Amino acid sequence: MARLTVMKYSNPQSLVETDWLDKNLDDPNIKTLDASYFLPGVRRDPKKEFETQHIPGAMFFDIEEIADKNSPQSHMLPDEITFADKVSSLGINNKDKVIVYDSNSGGLAAARCWWMFRVFDHSNVALLNGGFQKWLSENRPITNETTKIFNTVFTCKKNNDLVRDIQEMLKNVQTRDEQVIDARSKDRFDGVAPEPRKGARAGHIPGSFNIPYKSFFNEEQENIVQNATELKKIIKNAGINLSEPIVTSCGSGVSAAMLCLGFFLIGKEDVAVYDGSWSEWGMRSDTPIEK
Repeated sequence: MARLTVMKYSNPQSLVETDWLDKNLDDPNIKTLDASYFLPGVRRDPKKEFETQHIPGAMFFDIEEIADKNSPQSHMLPDEITFADKVSSLGINNKDKVIVYDSNSGGLAAARCWWMFRVFDHSNVALLNGGFQKWLSENRPITNETTKIFNTVFTCKKNNDLVRDIQEMLKNVQTRDEQVIDARSKDRFDGVAPEPRKGARAGHIPGSFNIPYKSFFNEEQENIVQNATELKKIIKNAGINLSEPIVTSCGSGVSAAMLCLGFFLIGKEDVAVYDGSWSEWGMRSDTPIEK
């Protein structure tokens, strides 16, 4: 029987394995971030959980705090100054390699952190494959000690090509210049399941495709990102043309970033995220919806 050839990632540097991180925990130029975040209604406090146990040397990256506080939507991207100040306060400089993980399903929230660093022009950032769950299952070191942070300077410039706002999305409904991919579950995409945010309408942006973010994780190896062969198969089966522009969306711009990471791994580096996502589109009365 012929063996199945598994393609290699085009950008393998965006994933690191638990064994590699364990061996490099003492490297001063590697900064580890716990970016855990939970959906509204989930009775878990990611910051308190971090204080209870985390990877040694890790710092907490709060997507609710490192955000645009003037926006009515949660955790919308901040401006350059805010992001630079917050990242500097974590002791991260532009020469550091940033490793992100979370306590969600493999990388739901960590991928948002990964994408944010890319938006703000820091490409030396990678997701911990398997996340904190894999780290714990392998009995690797954990601590509840506060990481000592040294003052540093992080500078950045925002890459607006990786972000879309609602006006651009409304225009795209008419032009269909960009393929919009929704990372929510099929039931939410189809409009047959209730939205977790009170007052949000059900359905999806007209003309959009659906690739639930969970499909980018291996079904047999929980929290492990699919290999390149499987990622390309999933994307092809969804009807996506990799040669055309792509924008991802989800509930609030978090799991959409997981799709971005998957596309980036196979070489599609220009995928943007609709930052407001369904928490903006689904809450307004002037936005068209399909079911």
